[in-house]
Amino acid sequence: MIKIYKNYSVADILPRKIDDYGEYEAVVKDILKDVAARGDEALRGYARKFDGFCGDSLEVTAEEMEEAEGALSEDFKAVVRASAENIAFFHEKQRKSGFEIQKEGGVVLGQKYTPVAVAGVYVPGGTASYPSTVLMDVIPAKIAGVGKIIMTTPVKADGKVRPEILYAAKVAGADRIFKVGGAQAIAALAYGTESIPKADVIVGPGNIFVALAKKLVYGIVNVDMIAGPSEILVIADGKSDPVFVAADLLSQAEHDKLASAVLVTDSEELALSVGAEIERQLSGMPRREIAEASIKNNGKIIVCGSIDEAVDIANAIAPEHLEICVDEPMRYLGKVKNAGSIFLGRFTPEALGDYYAGPNHTLPTNGAAKFSSPLSVDDFVKKSSYIRYTEGELLKAANTVTAFAESEGLCGHANSVKVRVAAAKKKTE
Repeated sequence: MIKIYKNYSVADILPRKIDDYGEYEAVVKDILKDVAARGDEALRGYARKFDGFCGDSLEVTAEEMEEAEGALSEDFKAVVRASAENIAFFHEKQRKSGFEIQKEGGVVLGQKYTPVAVAGVYVPGGTASYPSTVLMDVIPAKIAGVGKIIMTTPVKADGKVRPEILYAAKVAGADRIFKVGGAQAIAALAYGTESIPKADVIVGPGNIFVALAKKLVYGIVNVDMIAGPSEILVIADGKSDPVFVAADLLSQAEHDKLASAVLVTDSEELALSVGAEIERQLSGMPRREIAEASIKNNGKIIVCGSIDEAVDIANAIAPEHLEICVDEPMRYLGKVKNAGSIFLGRFTPEALGDYYAGPNHTLPTNGAAKFSSPLSVDDFVKKSSYIRYTEGELLKAANTVTAFAESEGLCGHANSVKVRVAAAKKKTE
């Protein structure tokens, strides 16, 4: 089923096209306008239409939080807390403190970091439940010092949110949680409603409607990224276990029928073994239909000349997840230029990053790793520069500043300096 290539073009390995949102764009624009105009009333209407939820209250109550926690096993809650601890430990290292430069004459230059006031976190709830996404998206916001963290997630017809989601939100530190999903949730966070505060930044993955809504509201608010289908690229040598490699490829294929799973290897024998192993493992997968469609449509195995060549291919593709399954993976780390998250060695499956190790699993897809980064504390802070000049130092710089301004035809800019120079001269007369 999975295609094996010996002669290949990088463009053919993982073809990526500009997203064609044509059939969805009008729908999403209408939802955005409707929520902007009608607020909570519109959100309740979409909850009835899409989720079958007919209740009035959009916000998760304290009682619902307690009920959700009580419904979960102590073992599961311990798993969530352990993962949260690792995620927090890693993201604490991302804090930045700014800097200040004291120059001669009393000139002060600096840069300060300020957390956004309100962060919106979208947590999907379609074909699966993702408490891991709650941890990955809320914890960096909390560490950044965001004033309010507002979470939205789809509601079930009975008016309940999955208890795993609510418990993860409690552990991570979300301040308020709303039963709203889809493009309408993004609209609510972008514009604000009677119940839901307007956010300064919106983060979190979602389906094509959510992705398009984030794209359309960018500029009104900031967004983390426009995420596409999940991707994994595994680099493996001939000593790799085909069972491990096939399992790792399928771990991403089960996400979505549009997900991509690619193996690049210098061993034709491994390529054939992995192909056969994928077929074997597929037969026992609960999400077989999804994984099978992903492998059939987007699964590929490339046989190349060396592991160095495999790294070059990976850099050209810029995958969301990159595994390097060789004995000395650190040897290749410096050669990797484009990847969302890198997993090094034969015993570092991508699932470690999804749930437990600590680095964020909200990652750039669709080749965006060539110019963007995983979600981090930086997504929830703003940088401001600051300048302080004394009168004497302004006078020293006056001729340079005015000459520059006048060269651009901006005489008002020049005049803002000249009036101060004139005032200084008057004082000395």
